[in-house]
Amino acid sequence: MPDGMPDGMRNPSSGDTPDDATAPMGASMDALADEIAGEIAAEIDMAELLPTELEMLTAERDQFKDIALRLQADFENYRKRVSTQQSDDIDRATGKLAESLLAVLDACEAAFAHGVEGVEPIWSQLMGVLHKQGLEAMDLAEKPFDPTLADAVLHEPADDAAAEPVVSEVLRTGYHWKGRVLRPAMVKVRG
Repeated sequence: MPDGMPDGMRNPSSGDTPDDATAPMGASMDALADEIAGEIAAEIDMAELLPTELEMLTAERDQFKDIALRLQADFENYRKRVSTQQSDDIDRATGKLAESLLAVLDACEAAFAHGVEGVEPIWSQLMGVLHKQGLEAMDLAEKPFDPTLADAVLHEPADDAAAEPVVSEVLRTGYHWKGRVLRPAMVKVRG
């Protein structure tokens, strides 16, 4: 063979090259083949593992997403509950203030009923302010008696014995505070 030919191309049986020149090439080819076979095997294993791992990761993601959604819903419920509780506490506190002012309203009403001069403007102004905050006077005269709204302190017989009891006279005004009974009325009932 010509001298310009690369060593790997020479025929080892011709005696042009020593035997140890071809040994590294054969060993490196075997190592390269083993390396490629290992990579292919690893890729096959990864391809088999990939769907399983993907399913596991998807399940874990869904689990964390569910936890996050539950926490968000719990927080919204907590926020609403605290807001409602604060509103109820404020209503209860202002209701107690309004309840303490009922004695003043009763005194003004009694003075007005007895003809005392100058009381009516104060009473109506106080009622106006309290009405804006949620106080409402009950109008029960000549309406069916309801024991949840009024206390019957006097009774009078009815013209018709089968008739339902009716409030014939309001002795002390009852009040609602934001929809609930703040103080029941004292009434005279007919029937």
